[in-house]
Amino acid sequence: MSAAKKPRPERRTPAKAADAPVKPDRIQVRNLGPIRTADVTFGDLTVLVGPQATGKSIFLQLLRLACDKASIHRELGRFGLDWGTSTGDFLNLYFGDGMAGIWTAKSALTVDGRSMPLPELAKRAKGRRATVDAGEKMFFVPAQRVMSFRDGQTRPFTDYRAGDPYSLREFSEQVHTLVQGELVGEGALFPQAKRLKEVYRNAIAENIFGSFGLQTETSRLQKRIVLSDGSGTSLPYLVWSAGQREFVPLLLGLYWLMPSSKTSRRKWIQWAVIEEPEMGLHPHAISVFLALVLELLSRGYRVVIATHSPHVLDVIWGLQFLKAHGGAPKDVVEMLGLPAEQPVLLVAKAALGKSYRVYYFERSSDVRDISSLDPGAADPREAGWGGLAEFSGRVGDIVARVARRSQAGTEP
Repeated sequence: MSAAKKPRPERRTPAKAADAPVKPDRIQVRNLGPIRTADVTFGDLTVLVGPQATGKSIFLQLLRLACDKASIHRELGRFGLDWGTSTGDFLNLYFGDGMAGIWTAKSALTVDGRSMPLPELAKRAKGRRATVDAGEKMFFVPAQRVMSFRDGQTRPFTDYRAGDPYSLREFSEQVHTLVQGELVGEGALFPQAKRLKEVYRNAIAENIFGSFGLQTETSRLQKRIVLSDGSGTSLPYLVWSAGQREFVPLLLGLYWLMPSSKTSRRKWIQWAVIEEPEMGLHPHAISVFLALVLELLSRGYRVVIATHSPHVLDVIWGLQFLKAHGGAPKDVVEMLGLPAEQPVLLVAKAALGKSYRVYYFERSSDVRDISSLDPGAADPREAGWGGLAEFSGRVGDIVARVARRSQAGTEP
């Protein structure tokens, strides 16, 4: 295990770059890995759905590269990783080993109408432009976030192999710096009065941690995170539930995005991307997470989620219905199972003014815009919400058919 490092200063974008309009608004992709074609226009909250290995993660990492090319180059160089002029080596460093072949002569990437091929994104910026463009605009929570802990200890960037995906390594580094630096002296990691509204803290305690809180203990000169019931009993990382192990790094990522009640956001960060937030979580806990997503939207972040959870799309469909039919903030709060307290009602009011987009990634086909989430749509992929509601609908149809047959006394 690497020794704890002195926390590095936070990386700020120069004022002009930080105040620039949030970009990109639209990304078009052709023949990239498993993606045949994709044309995605982002809302305030954009959700990607579809089976495994259809390109959702590749697409999100492309979005990050388009936003943060210079910052990514700088971080790789800071840790001694050199790809020279080789596009393939850069793709292996950034996407992970074995990914050099996703870009071919038939591939294309367009960002806000501008052609931006991956070989161009692999080239290092030089001189003054490299300095001006080096500020991060995106915070990325990867699907592999559970790997950012080892036996309850956070892992720095250098604790991984060179061919491990950049987004995992950088998220792990940011969480490591947060726990070993920014959170020092703040007592318990959860609950914390300075971080998250009380209504969220109560819901997280009820649905994820129960009677336990989150504490740090010092082991071999480095902090490790444990669950504690306040009576001296500690539960080490390996006896946590799967949902707790998945949620804790996600919680720390939310801490990073929402520093305190006085500092609502990291001003230079424009995007929050979260992959598969539902892993290991009960539907009630997923509702709590989605309430926190609405909190991120109310603080000015643009959010993108990749998910396999029908619960997420249920909430998006509900929000769009409420927007179209005069729903009130208290309806949003009730939908999420939270008490109708004023701070949350303000977040819910903001949510009714946001835009929502949903895209379905299908193997060996084009990415489809299913943002209307119309259950009566002619396209079964939209009516079944990208397959997430399809199974329950099929079960309902079969049960209804058997019930009718039983009442009529007919044979199958």
